[in-house]
Amino acid sequence: MNKIYVIEDDETLRNELVRILSLQGIEALACTDFEHAAESALAAQPNAIIMDLRLPNNDGLAICREVRAASSIPIMVLTSSDAEFDEVMSMKLGADDYLTKPYSPAVLLAHVERLLQRSTPNLQTLLTYNGLEFDTKRARISYKGKSAELSRNEQRILLLLMKAKGAIVSRQELMYELWQSDEFIDDNTLTVNVNRLRKVLLGIGAPEEMLHTHRGQGYSL
Repeated sequence: MNKIYVIEDDETLRNELVRILSLQGIEALACTDFEHAAESALAAQPNAIIMDLRLPNNDGLAICREVRAASSIPIMVLTSSDAEFDEVMSMKLGADDYLTKPYSPAVLLAHVERLLQRSTPNLQTLLTYNGLEFDTKRARISYKGKSAELSRNEQRILLLLMKAKGAIVSRQELMYELWQSDEFIDDNTLTVNVNRLRKVLLGIGAPEEMLHTHRGQGYSL
């Protein structure tokens, strides 16, 4: 599991960021001791760091410089400052990315994905579970020699289910994965997408019970 260390002093924003990352299957660790933020971040050995610049008892640029001096961990600066000086200095001191608040979850996650790719260049692209193979790079699934391509939504659903390794993935998690939003989405829309994935699985010979529906809870493989 990928791990991201979050350095953000606004508790509401910090909790929201941790929640968004957790829904993506990312372990999010939150810093609360900002005076020793760099030391804590390095000790956590994360795959990436997301940090604000305006912090109590410390300066974000100084933290960035300290982390970079000791490690090559990818750093994304996430701040309300849109000043060109802050962005330029962040990059000069070793930050890999810079994103201003407010941000949309979809844009944030796109930046996070790119950041993690720098941390794990050999990221696994072939997932297997219960005889099912999922080539995430080619968007193809295979079962006992038969294969098929998946649509974008089918890929996202299957990826979340395979990463769960048999555990139930809630409908809420799946809906957020598909639409990156907490706004209400008609339950039938998710059901249609899951049923499409189920048909693809059946089409390559996977057993009907491979994709389980747990009433009132969610789905599992």
